[in-house]
Amino acid sequence: FWVVFLGTITCLEFYGTAHLLSGAEDGLICIWNTKRWECLKSIKAHKGHVTSLSIHPSGKLALSVGTDKTLRTWNLVEGRSAFIKNLKQNAHIIKWSPDGERYVTVITNKVDIYKLDTASITGTITTEKRISSLRFITDSILAIAGDEEIIRFYNCDSQKCLCEFKAHENRIKDIYSFEREGRHVIVTASSDGYIKMWNLDLNKIKDVPSLLCEVNTKARLTCLAVWLDQASEIKENSDKAATLCQANEDEKSSIVRKNKVCRTDKSDRAAKKKREITPEKQKSEAPLQKKKKKQNSSS
Repeated sequence: FWVVFLGTITCLEFYGTAHLLSGAEDGLICIWNTKRWECLKSIKAHKGHVTSLSIHPSGKLALSVGTDKTLRTWNLVEGRSAFIKNLKQNAHIIKWSPDGERYVTVITNKVDIYKLDTASITGTITTEKRISSLRFITDSILAIAGDEEIIRFYNCDSQKCLCEFKAHENRIKDIYSFEREGRHVIVTASSDGYIKMWNLDLNKIKDVPSLLCEVNTKARLTCLAVWLDQASEIKENSDKAATLCQANEDEKSSIVRKNKVCRTDKSDRAAKKKREITPEKQKSEAPLQKKKKKQNSSS
């Protein structure tokens, strides 16, 4: 299938496997159905170019920035603008956190961190060089790369640099990260032609990630996309679900056993109490029985 765009495409982002959002130099954001590759909705998003867009994890919202110095929030359910914020400069990157509770914008060498519920800046990270790519490793840890060979990890809450290391011999153009089998993997692409994969231990975030593998493409790389084997991902998720289900069953069994023990203890205590009370009752009832017998004999 061929998809024809009127303006030069500046950004693309998939949501799941059924939808794709595109931004272009003509200011349009288009929502595409990936099964038939037809445009479901075309929105005039910005007066200038659309420089970056990001879809909320829920799929109900999207953010976009453009050369008209605006940050715009989109209601994807109704296909309309929900909020517009004016910026002092043109932002060239925008990104949601994995939990959707915050988002970041990048203006040259500055990262502004926003909180979703207030739409206000909660912190700012500034680097020496222009930022070319960033990626949320977790909800609170950012990996940032710029026009240099170094990658830095920052804490979004404190805005402090947790770790930095030399990843390439030339400027880094793009970063991607994913989690597989409990391992956090970072993939980097550089102008030096190399694509590298790194293993990141979140428990030792201050340590330099270990290099897993690398390949020299012998090309001047400008961007990066990673395809994950869906079959193995589904298997991994089903294994996690099975483990969680088993844990829930074990917990239920434990609760049932505790309840049985609790009921047994209560019945034992009740029987014991009954045994303790019975002799006293017998003593108190004895005079009454004698009294009744005397009344019967007199009558």
